[in-house]
Amino acid sequence: MKTETNHKILFEHVKIGPKTTKNRFYQVPHCNGMGHRWPRSMAEMRSVKAEGGWGVVCTEECSIHPTSDLTPATLMRLWDDSDLPVHELMINKVHEHGALAGVQLVHNGQSVSNYLTRMPALAPSAAPTEASNSTQARGMDKADIKELRRWFREAALRSRRAGYDIVYVYAAHGIMTLLFQFLLKRFNQRTDEYGGSLTNRVRLLREVLEDTKDAVGHDCAVALRFAVDELLGEDGMNVAEAQDIVGSLAEVPDLWDVNVADWGNDSLPSRFGSEGSQEEYIKFVKQMTTKPVVGVGRFTSPDTMVSQVKRGVLDLIGAARPSIADPYLPTKILEGRSDEIRECIGCNMCTSGDFIAYPMRCTQNPTMGEEWRKGWHPEKISKATSNDKVLVVGSGPSGLEATLALSNRGYDVTMAEAKTELGGRVLQETKLKALSEWKRVSDHRTYMLSSRGNVQTFVDSPLSAEDILELGCNHVAIATGSKWRTDFVGAHHRKPVSTSTTNMIYTPEDVFDGRQPSGKIVVYDDDHYYLGSAIAEHLAEAGNEVVLVTPDADIASWTHNTLENSHIQTRLRELGVKIITHHAAKSVDEGSVTIECVYIGTETRIEANAIVPVTSRHSIDGLYNELLEMSDQWLDHNVKSVTRIGDCYAPGTIAMAVYSGHEYARNLEVPVDHNALLKRENDFEIHKFKEGNLL
Repeated sequence: MKTETNHKILFEHVKIGPKTTKNRFYQVPHCNGMGHRWPRSMAEMRSVKAEGGWGVVCTEECSIHPTSDLTPATLMRLWDDSDLPVHELMINKVHEHGALAGVQLVHNGQSVSNYLTRMPALAPSAAPTEASNSTQARGMDKADIKELRRWFREAALRSRRAGYDIVYVYAAHGIMTLLFQFLLKRFNQRTDEYGGSLTNRVRLLREVLEDTKDAVGHDCAVALRFAVDELLGEDGMNVAEAQDIVGSLAEVPDLWDVNVADWGNDSLPSRFGSEGSQEEYIKFVKQMTTKPVVGVGRFTSPDTMVSQVKRGVLDLIGAARPSIADPYLPTKILEGRSDEIRECIGCNMCTSGDFIAYPMRCTQNPTMGEEWRKGWHPEKISKATSNDKVLVVGSGPSGLEATLALSNRGYDVTMAEAKTELGGRVLQETKLKALSEWKRVSDHRTYMLSSRGNVQTFVDSPLSAEDILELGCNHVAIATGSKWRTDFVGAHHRKPVSTSTTNMIYTPEDVFDGRQPSGKIVVYDDDHYYLGSAIAEHLAEAGNEVVLVTPDADIASWTHNTLENSHIQTRLRELGVKIITHHAAKSVDEGSVTIECVYIGTETRIEANAIVPVTSRHSIDGLYNELLEMSDQWLDHNVKSVTRIGDCYAPGTIAMAVYSGHEYARNLEVPVDHNALLKRENDFEIHKFKEGNLL
């Protein structure tokens, strides 16, 4: 296969200061929940991206000093030389595949509370920290500023010694970085030469840039990551000030990495923005500097990437989430296989790893975070160990992923779907406009399976236990999914709620299938992820009066981890949805719903035409149980194993269902290594300093 002619521009070299990239694909710095705590996992994840063709692969945030302690988040550190082995491990793996390695140095100022180091946080002016735990940041004096410049310089020198090609000065993502805090009037109330006028507020950023260039600029490229707009108008960074800043610093860095702030606007969920949504904000930068510019926009289409380059918007195609969903995106474009790209769906499951401090996950890419721990590779999988045939019952996310991975291993697979289309819950949930882009989960897999000679797919084919045995497949995966409960059992209620009528109760499946209620509707969310709010949005847009009730202190509270919450809050309020928190469903009667305060039990009656409970789900495992009861007949029909996967085994997120299907396929007929089930990195600290041993 050959690169399509119009895509060849993406594989041109780009000069960044003293370094040159092999192509225009640039994995911008992004968190991953691994960092210094799980260094082998982090390094192998970055390695796979370099192997997949990314010309530049960067770290996540890298703290330069104990006064910028990101605990409990798990990112990178470069406080002293003892941190170097973690960096060298990653750099060596990235360099093995011909990519440049970049490090994003940061001091987080007043956005951290230094839980581990217990050192007072630093800020342009004295103020409470953003961690909101009754701690305050100390306003920096001139001596502090001098020390900060020294810390940045020393971190840059360590970065060069470690072997990095690109060293970042980081002033982006809103209040997350001290250098950006100095730029913002709402945080910088200084009256000396570092405060007041824009020239003064930019002074420290300029000094750190020049210090970094002086320290390592002859050996390393120096990048400036800068947020050009916070979308807050005059209260925040805005286009007028950003243009002045870019104009004054235009030729100082070797590379401009530009975006919008805060993080929720930069990594905008697909519910609230499409591919390339940042262009209108960042497009001016390329016109004001001769230095290369990189930016992001959840780019997955090579044609869109080409357009960005040809129209002079970007020189380098930046990506975080698309590089997670498909580490081999550049290689697939190079080889003329862009139709095989596993496109990011913008669900932001990946960002939850940073907030909860575990190795990140990806809905589209089940191997993400498992490259070292389980040895999983996104494009490589062990071959089948026999000629056994496999039957997959159900074509939801777990069934589709299991079938695809099994076919990649070389197994002959039959997939049977009871409904008329493939996709399961993905097909259902994406009928909600807000979630439409998540259909990429099923679209990618059905497309890839369409050309597989070792896969037979049957729709409109419900199977009984007897049917399955008669088919005589050696292994059976039951992926029949789950269904939403109607008895209100969820995170709050552990037993059913009293209902005198069932006529008013509608399930999420009813809404998906167009059997939705009308009039005044209560959506009761005790699931706390995306679906309750998405259904409320859908019903409100259809012209209904919607009341969203939750026992939690916040609506869709888990979506804080996916950067969706503030957008959800805004959207629902704009649609006129009434929001009631701290209240649980008490009873449902004809024409009304009674709720009660979770603290004092005060009851409130809401007149309503219907209620949609989004609480928890039952696994649809009847077929599996029937097969178990007939296990004495398996041998007669050559059946060796029957396994539940996905929501049929344990209802969870779509990401968990995809992972379950992939895990089943990977492990089929593979001996279980119990010692590797929880492969850990405890010994890294012990061994990392052994001479010549960077593991």
